Amino acid sequence: MSYSLNIKGQLLSLDEPRVMGILNATPDSFYADSRQQTEREIAARANEIMAQGAAFIDVGAYSTRPGAAEVSEQEEMQRLRTALTVVRREQPGAPLSVDTFRASVARMAVEEYGADIINDVSEGADPAMFRMVARLGVPYILMSVQKDLAGTLMAFAQKVQMLRDLGQKDIILDPGFGFGKTLDDNYRLMAQLERLQVMDLPVLVGISRKSMIYRLLQTNQSQALNGTTALNTVALMKGAAILRVHDVKEAVETVRIVSHLDLSLLTSS
Repeated sequence: MSYSLNIKGQLLSLDEPRVMGILNATPDSFYADSRQQTEREIAARANEIMAQGAAFIDVGAYSTRPGAAEVSEQEEMQRLRTALTVVRREQPGAPLSVDTFRASVARMAVEEYGADIINDVSEGADPAMFRMVARLGVPYILMSVQKDLAGTLMAFAQKVQMLRDLGQKDIILDPGFGFGKTLDDNYRLMAQLERLQVMDLPVLVGISRKSMIYRLLQTNQSQALNGTTALNTVALMKGAAILRVHDVKEAVETVRIVSHLDLSLLTSS
């Protein structure tokens, strides 16, 4: 399907899948190599993400790994202000996604730093979030914490309608791999991922180095790149429009290969 996002009045096409690079401004994200805390580390990561071909930088300041320490709203804002200042200085034209479940943090990121997308991993748990993103007029990533396809589709249908009623335009669906799901739940959902196309909205897949990969392979996060690439390939072939990843270069190459397969099918028919 053909999708586009309105980024500050410019349409960004998703006709070919895009890659979103992760920038974690946290001390405790589940993948240690993804943690950037100093200004130098943040700058280097932002520049690396864009140099390797990503379309978006996704900045987060609150780790959602199991057992992570709770972060206050003030601390999350402070971390984001530091990170977003550096990212805007280094990559002023890069579309920025901010990973937060708090409406107040979303408002700060958009109004103070011009964040382009809000990435909410809580399925809209903050009752003010839907109203906030609709008022801010930025694309919104709605993630599911449901365990199976039926629950995911039901939750998406209900919450997309709520967002539409508030005037929200651009909505991206994230099935939430690793959230509220067992290992087998994750793979069952991946096997049926194409069925989310019934929502007629772009789908984001974020499985980068997650436990669904390294637990199955009996390895760890540092050895999960090959498994990540394999699952990203599956996700693309089942219609994913955005891949959210730690390893941008490898994901961009995966998109290029899968897109060329699709093009070859079209030109041979």
